[in-house]
Amino acid sequence: MLHKTRGIVFRYTRYGDSSIIVNIFTEVFGMQSYIVNGVRTQSTKSRIALYQPLTLLDLVVYHRENANIMRIKEMKCFYPYITIPTDVPKSALAMFINEVINKTVKEESHAQELCDFLIQSMIKLDQQTKVENFHLVFLIKLSRFLGFGAQTKNEIVGGRLASLEAEAMLEKVVIAEYDTPLTISNPLRREILEVLLKFYTDHIETIGEMKSVQVLREVMS
Repeated sequence: MLHKTRGIVFRYTRYGDSSIIVNIFTEVFGMQSYIVNGVRTQSTKSRIALYQPLTLLDLVVYHRENANIMRIKEMKCFYPYITIPTDVPKSALAMFINEVINKTVKEESHAQELCDFLIQSMIKLDQQTKVENFHLVFLIKLSRFLGFGAQTKNEIVGGRLASLEAEAMLEKVVIAEYDTPLTISNPLRREILEVLLKFYTDHIETIGEMKSVQVLREVMS
């Protein structure tokens, strides 16, 4: 049966000589795997751009209950990024966000709300000029969709070591929006990120090492 849905690409893996299996988080069905044939041939190599991580898609898909891999009938990018591909800090933030969601977002019952949050977050990242604190606000907002989100800084800090300065700033970050002006020094921003990642690790044991964090630190310093 055919269905229309929006989605955000999480990742893809090569399959066979010219195909891929792409994982897309959709508004209608949550996380889904789709096989796309012939996308890696010389004549169709430009189409692979549509399946890069974090691409925002309008989709018409075939869906069968209990099937592991589906097929896509039609798709188009409904919001091509303007600044993320060329802005180094934004590219580093996108890399970090992609690693976070791939490690934390699984099958979600509230797919539409979570998918809309991810889509709107990426559009805001692309459109905003000041993004140095974007990832801190993103982590707090995402945690609420994952079921362990905190409403106060005490819930985040808990028994985790944090300076008084970090705790005071976390109180502001917890209630901040993406465009809320926050004056945070680089060392303090790194400390707050460490506290937030420990907060995530305490709730998601399989999160493991975040490889993109080092790149983010270097770019945002």
